Amino acid sequence: MKRIAALLLTALVLALVLAPAIVARCDAETIRLAVQKTGTFAWELAVIRAHGLDKQANLSIELVELASPEAGKIALRAGSADIIVSDWLWVSRERSLGAKLTFYPYSSALGAVMVPNASPLQSLADLRGHTLAVAGGPIDKSWLLLQASLKQDGTDLKTESNIVYGAPPLLAAKALSGETDATLNYWNFCAALEAKGFRRLAGIEDILPTLGAKGRTAMLGYVFDEAWGNAHPDLLTRFIATARAAKEILSTSDSEWNKIRGMTGAADAATLRAYRDRYRDGIPRRSIDDEESDARILYRVLAKIGGRDLVGPAPQLDPGTFYRAIPGD
Repeated sequence: MKRIAALLLTALVLALVLAPAIVARCDAETIRLAVQKTGTFAWELAVIRAHGLDKQANLSIELVELASPEAGKIALRAGSADIIVSDWLWVSRERSLGAKLTFYPYSSALGAVMVPNASPLQSLADLRGHTLAVAGGPIDKSWLLLQASLKQDGTDLKTESNIVYGAPPLLAAKALSGETDATLNYWNFCAALEAKGFRRLAGIEDILPTLGAKGRTAMLGYVFDEAWGNAHPDLLTRFIATARAAKEILSTSDSEWNKIRGMTGAADAATLRAYRDRYRDGIPRRSIDDEESDARILYRVLAKIGGRDLVGPAPQLDPGTFYRAIPGD
C-alpha cells in the first residue's frame, strides 16, 4: 500500500509540474506558413525554432514547403496556407481583381547590376551597347525600375543594349563564365557573385530616389487574406513579433549564421558573409506610412512602364494593400 501511495504521489507531482506545459501546448494557436525550403523565410524560421521563439509566443507553426513562389500564391488562394511571402505589386493586382489580400513588410533586399571587378563599365549609362542579362523576364520589377530610371537621362536600355533573359542561377553561371557583360539578378545571387570578385555597378535601392521614393522600400512582405488577418489580429501580431525577434538575432549574431549555413547554400565563408551583410541591409526599419507612400510612387512608375500585363486594371496602388493593425506601426 505504501508503494502504491508513493507511486500515486509521484504521478500527482508530475501532473502538477507538467500541466502548465501541456495546457500551453494545447492552447498554442496554429499558423500555417508556405515557404521555399532554401529561401530566407526558411532561415528565419530555423532561428525561431532554435531559440524557442514560437513557444514563447504560444505559436504552433506549420510549414507548407514550396517549390516556387508561384506555388505559394496558389497555396494561399486555395486556403492551404495562412501566410506567404510575396510583393505588394501582386497584392494590389489581386485586390483589383477581387481577392482581398494584404501585405506587411518583410524585406527590402533588392537586386543589383553586377559586373566583374575588372570590367570597364563604371556607370549604368555605360551599359549601352553591351550585353545585359536580366533575371525574371521582361516584366521583372527590378528590370522595369532600372529602365524607368535610365529613361529619365535619355537612355533606353531595352533598345540600346543586348538584353538576355533567363533564370537567376543560369544567369549567375553565365556571369561567372564571362558570357555577359553585366547581370541584373536577385539579391542573393548578387551576393554570391560579390563573394567571387564581382562588384555592384548599382543596386536597385540606389535608383529608387531617382524615381521619387524617399527611402529603401520593402518590396517583399508577408501576404495573407485580409479577412483572416482581421479575424486573428492577436495571432498575427505575435507572429510578426516573433519574426522580428528572429531578424534581430540574425542582425546581431554572426555565430547564428554559421548555424544556418547549410540552409543558405553558401559554398564558402565569403559567400556566407555576403549573404549575411545583404540580408541585414534588407531588414525593414521604416514606418508603414513611409513604406506605403514609397510603394504608391513606385507602383505608378511600374504601371506606366509595365502596363496591364504587370499591374492589371488598376493604375494606382489599392488603398488596402498595406496591413496597418500591428501595434507600434
